[in-house]
Amino acid sequence: MKIFSLEEANSLLPAVSHIVKKIQRAHRQIAAQESEARQAADYAEQGGGGISTGLAYAATLMDMTALVNELETLGVQLKDFSRGLIDFPSLRDGRVVLLCWQLGEGDRLEWWHDVESGFAGRTRL
Repeated sequence: MKIFSLEEANSLLPAVSHIVKKIQRAHRQIAAQESEARQAADYAEQGGGGISTGLAYAATLMDMTALVNELETLGVQLKDFSRGLIDFPSLRDGRVVLLCWQLGEGDRLEWWHDVESGFAGRTRL
């Protein structure tokens, strides 16, 4: 697990924000086709099935997977696709905590929380 200083996390935030926006866009596209994809999966068990936009759907899934992997390679944890919620592991008072940010919160990290408490336990830096 990568440990970020506040300065490191803030310096990565513009690039990470860009990636998260792309993930969010892909997630919306996938969610819009969820019903058709589920139906295709059900029919596939019976030897048939398909989705009218199958190639585009598969490409979007692959793109989103690559983007999530890009975040993971940076050491950033994606917590919620829809909200664009991410965490940066960090140290605070000798213990691991998570610097927390979600799309729309600005260009600087302002929140942190304990690993166990999650988003509900967010505290201002």
